[in-house]
Amino acid sequence: MSIDQAVYALAAKVRELKPIIETEEATKTAFIIPFISTVLGYDVTDPREVIPEYTADIGIKKGEKVDFAIKSGDDFRFLIECKKVGEPLHLNHANQLVRYFNVTDTEFAILTNGEVYEFYAQLDEANRMDEKPFMTIDLANIDARVFPHLEMCTKTHFDSETIAASAEQLRYISEIRKVLSTQLKEPDVDWIKQIAARVTSRRMTAQNLEIFTKLITTAQGQFLKDEANRRLRSAQDYEEVVSPEKPSAKPSAVEEDDAEALEPSDGIVTTEEEMQGFSIIRAICCSEVPIGDINMRDAKSYCAILYQDNNRKPIARLFFDRKVPRIAIYDEDRKWETFDLGSIEDIYDHADLLRERSRALRDA
Repeated sequence: MSIDQAVYALAAKVRELKPIIETEEATKTAFIIPFISTVLGYDVTDPREVIPEYTADIGIKKGEKVDFAIKSGDDFRFLIECKKVGEPLHLNHANQLVRYFNVTDTEFAILTNGEVYEFYAQLDEANRMDEKPFMTIDLANIDARVFPHLEMCTKTHFDSETIAASAEQLRYISEIRKVLSTQLKEPDVDWIKQIAARVTSRRMTAQNLEIFTKLITTAQGQFLKDEANRRLRSAQDYEEVVSPEKPSAKPSAVEEDDAEALEPSDGIVTTEEEMQGFSIIRAICCSEVPIGDINMRDAKSYCAILYQDNNRKPIARLFFDRKVPRIAIYDEDRKWETFDLGSIEDIYDHADLLRERSRALRDA
């Protein structure tokens, strides 16, 4: 099972069981142990690899435990501190994790509530756990860009130097994004002055600063809207494919030369949402066909999921360029039925149809 399959499968399980989980122990059993096993790839039944309730006496602190220690031989790979699903994560509530990290030879730690996984390193000071995570996996809002970095943390691909180099890059990118987000919403004086200096030679008096604050705030808002429109594209193209009066109707069979979806053209932007949707469909269909036979071709108004990269063997289409995203799933006559999606993970609700379509293509 690939890393993205494992993550999306666990996310579906969390979404289903989270409402009935009431304790930390239940959270460990239902979510965290499967994460260690299926995502990170460690044998949770082997105490040489995964040690639950790991104890080490630290100074005057006796008998304190960290929930899991993951080892390879004599070397620590991760210390893991667990909280009940739904609880907020904060290092102030994980003192033993910080202490253990600082006195053992581990380089990485995980703080988790089963749904959110925060990965920590020692980038700021040797043998001291950083105050901020370098990577966060949120199963309620999966960012597919973290998959390559998460794979570095698995048993098969673990390399501490590679992870540390990646961790530094990830953390700085995360912090920079937060700064940019803040400045785009509420730009501070220094930000205004820096941008204004590039477009005017006026001295930034209080009056000019007020004027340029409004101008820059307006320009930033327009820029964000333009980018959103560019990425989402026009919903008009979608309406030409599926009539709004009959959103669930099955159109006639797709023409053999469905050029827009099948031949690349200028102006096509594959979004993160489309990549996540593709990953989920692959995770579902790979139980019926080889994962390499499930391919994606993007178009301006939709994203096509094909079997063996063949435009005559469509599996599904993703329509994410509208307020309510949809998935269209084909049947044996190459007609489709569409379904509204409240979230990308709702694709899992139609897993049976996707598997049925995959089997039909495989056996054709």
